[in-house]
Amino acid sequence: MTLYMPLFRSCTILRTLTQLHAHLVISGLHRDPQASTKLIESYAQMGSIQSSTRVFETFPKPDAFMWGVLMKCLVWNHYFQEAISLYHKMLHHVTSMNRFIFPSILRACSGYGDLGVGGKVHGRIIKCGFDSDVVIETSLLGLYGELRCLDNARKVFYAMPMRDVVSWSSIISCLVENGEASEGLEMFRWMVSEGVESDSVTMLGVAEACGELAWLRVARSVHGHVVRRGIKSDGALENSLISMYSKCGDLQSVERIFRRVTHWRTASWTAMISSYNQAGYFSEALDAFVEMQESKVEPNSVTLMSVLRSCIRLDLHKEGRSVHCFAIRNVLDPDLDFLGSALFELYSEIGGLSYCQKVLNTIGERNVVSWNTIISGYCQKGLLREALLIFVQMQTQGLMPDSFSMSSALSACGKVGLLELGHQIHGHIIKRGYLDEFVLNSLIDMYSKCGFVDSAYMIFDKIQHLGVITWNSMISGFSQNGDPVMAISLFDKMFLNCLEINEVAILSVIQACSELGYLEKGKWVHHKLITYGLGKDLYIDTALTDMYAKCGDLRSAQVVFDMMEERSVVSWSVMIAGYGMHGKINAAISIFTQMRDTGMQPNEITFMNILSACSHAGAVEKGRFYFRSMRDFGIEPSAEHFACIVDLLSRAGDLTGAYEIIKSMPFSVDASIWGALLNGCRIHQRMDMIKSIETDLLDISTDDSGYYTLFSNIYAEGGNWDEFGNVRLMMKGIGLRKVPGYSIIELDRQVYRFGAGDTPHPQMKEIYSFLENFQSLTRELGIT
Repeated sequence: MTLYMPLFRSCTILRTLTQLHAHLVISGLHRDPQASTKLIESYAQMGSIQSSTRVFETFPKPDAFMWGVLMKCLVWNHYFQEAISLYHKMLHHVTSMNRFIFPSILRACSGYGDLGVGGKVHGRIIKCGFDSDVVIETSLLGLYGELRCLDNARKVFYAMPMRDVVSWSSIISCLVENGEASEGLEMFRWMVSEGVESDSVTMLGVAEACGELAWLRVARSVHGHVVRRGIKSDGALENSLISMYSKCGDLQSVERIFRRVTHWRTASWTAMISSYNQAGYFSEALDAFVEMQESKVEPNSVTLMSVLRSCIRLDLHKEGRSVHCFAIRNVLDPDLDFLGSALFELYSEIGGLSYCQKVLNTIGERNVVSWNTIISGYCQKGLLREALLIFVQMQTQGLMPDSFSMSSALSACGKVGLLELGHQIHGHIIKRGYLDEFVLNSLIDMYSKCGFVDSAYMIFDKIQHLGVITWNSMISGFSQNGDPVMAISLFDKMFLNCLEINEVAILSVIQACSELGYLEKGKWVHHKLITYGLGKDLYIDTALTDMYAKCGDLRSAQVVFDMMEERSVVSWSVMIAGYGMHGKINAAISIFTQMRDTGMQPNEITFMNILSACSHAGAVEKGRFYFRSMRDFGIEPSAEHFACIVDLLSRAGDLTGAYEIIKSMPFSVDASIWGALLNGCRIHQRMDMIKSIETDLLDISTDDSGYYTLFSNIYAEGGNWDEFGNVRLMMKGIGLRKVPGYSIIELDRQVYRFGAGDTPHPQMKEIYSFLENFQSLTRELGIT
């Protein structure tokens, strides 16, 4: 067999290797384990993984080493799922495990994104006694780092009895790539204090950490460490230093390092172009690309990706297409592993979704980043269902979604209310072990938007280390789902935990105060907003105006409104609504006039608010005027606008006019509009009119219990108990029930909510006892 080993090394053509394979079969040497193992490796190196697999499958009894070689070959060629399947099959055939197997299977798990299998492999490593092997432990660091499981990575690292420079470099890289750049630098300081000599790989991670944190002073110190230690590299370290200084905003140092490079390679030019992009100098980046071509240095796909980014930022769409053509002509990145995401961004900018689909079809199953960009792009354009279809298509092609893919899909599910698909993705997340903060926040947001805030809170409550974003997501979830008491309670806990309070949390809690009419809490939040020095924010100022107005403090609402540096149409509309809900029609009209004088065009909501103001004040003629003037602004009245004008006329007693408007509507009449007329009939005791339109009223199909409750109460007030019973039976038949009313009080800075039939309060017995005693006392005193 030793005679054939030089032949294996000299085989560089697949045909020659096939001939050698045939010769081995004829001579019977193909049954030799060493020969078959070498054949498996040689075929894999030439890209013929099918031939490697065939050699393995025809061997009678492969040993653990041969299983490991095929597994390694599958991983080389990125057949991660097949490598995992081979590992599971191997467990049934091999009794004695070889440590050589584990680095390959761990790499397959990280490449496929299967944390569940990775955890089981880790358990088997411990069982087999290989947990002190430096190579295997470094592979474990790589697995947990790539799958964003920092706690597991830290445990592996701290448990290592011996740590070489590769282990230190792995943990530093793991921390930096998962957003813990500061901890990565601390780890580097610890490494230096331990006397471990760093190499160029170590410094790549350290330089990246400095860049992520934009710590220029530390970056210069790191650069000095590289120079003092004389750490050499093949150019990758210089490129990393260029990127580091670029992120720190020191473009002079970037250019100085670049100009000192003795032999400009493609990677050096690419780093320079990327640095110009990061600094916002997109024109200079394109100039550097031209200079690169003049220097006869060939660009690669990464270079072209940076150039495409420059074209996109400068809106040079024609030039971007030229770059695409350049890539095609020069056969650069034919599978679009690198250019796919940039090309998708380019063509989506110019509206060429058909081109985007072609890009997607070309990418196939090779690049999860490109698929993520496409999913994200569809989401940003509001094509949410299309984004979810792409997400499903991605998996049918065998590509495992990562945390970014699943977060984007969960966001789309929440926005379109696809709870069932959201449940499925949740199950997939649990199965794959993607329980990082990014994904958990997306789950909380998805369940909240779908109206299942209890499910969102169950996830929130199980998270051990709650970040600011997680708190914000949950507070916003309660606020959006009609539970302002919990939103405020959670905000108070967040405040007591001394966490950073940002605009997102402030906005949610202000909205909660608006819903509750909780003025004192709203003032307290406004005070904290000023104390924290948060800058003027249009959304927060608008929310504060709305909160003060709904709480009845119109003076403070006007003060906040007057101090706004800029106002949107929503800001003006909120101020109009504030005066309108308190019956101050003249002030509401004055704000509307001021809005017009500033050149701001009213929208549908503005007219809703001004019509509502007229309704509250009983200003019939003004209401008619603003309803007719909507079309002058190019706004067609919607069902909500018709409901407002019908409510206005009905309350004023013009029931005939209201009915005529209903009959003239260009679309079908819903329950809210009939309800407005019905309420007017109740106010003005027009049972005769209810009788004449009774058929119309009963034909309404709605799940609004308030409509049927109003209808039944009118019959009850008129003493028509038979009809009252019929309406209540109708409600019961379609599964509706009257929504109970509730009251809210504030006591010792705590908000309490009481509803009919509720018994949640811990002192409920004492409260009822007090009420009974109070009633007895009033009867004794003759008070009724």
